[in-house]
Amino acid sequence: MLSSVFSYGWWILLLIPLRLLALVIHEYSHGYVSTKLGDPIPRIRGRLTLNPLAHLDVYGTILMLLTGFGWAKPVEVNPMYYKDRKKGMALVALAGPLSNFILAFVSLLLYTVIFVVASYVNIPYWVVEFIGTVCSYSAQINLLFMVFNLIPIPPLDGSRILGMFLKDSTYYRLMEFERYSMFLIIFLSLSGFFDGLIGNGVGLLYNGIVNILSALVNLLLGWNLG
Repeated sequence: MLSSVFSYGWWILLLIPLRLLALVIHEYSHGYVSTKLGDPIPRIRGRLTLNPLAHLDVYGTILMLLTGFGWAKPVEVNPMYYKDRKKGMALVALAGPLSNFILAFVSLLLYTVIFVVASYVNIPYWVVEFIGTVCSYSAQINLLFMVFNLIPIPPLDGSRILGMFLKDSTYYRLMEFERYSMFLIIFLSLSGFFDGLIGNGVGLLYNGIVNILSALVNLLLGWNLG
């Protein structure tokens, strides 16, 4: 079995680069979209890089290691460069969770491809199980980042996205809450308050992607992924 080949400790070590990848792609996407909207600040601040050290936040990283979800250093942007500041902020915020969803989808797509190929080619079972487990972990981690960051509490991305639909006065009052909300997020995270919400969201999205890929395999090959 896979567990006899790779100990629990090795899996813990494997989760670290998977989480770092999810975090780095998330933050890079924020900077990339802001730059595309005309803002030079992310490039000037050195955030258009895949180097994890440019993105890590001490408290967010510690929380990520303790609870499985956290945050990185916010990408500094200047909405004055956007044609529509509130819409621009929402698009920049959406880029992070969207990038995590894409990574999750690609991870499960790779798992599906390996599964299908293994049915035609003689690949050792432990190799298929190892790759499948890595892909599954990658998908779950990225969906966890996505759902967590969509919570509409400043400074999480969900608050910026929600702001696009609020009156300006309400939006700016919400953003004023940001200076205190980080402590609230840490408390709620450590208390387990978010566990049910995030767990249900991750499960719903994960199963949805699996069902789509299963239907695709069934359509193309005439058999179900199971």
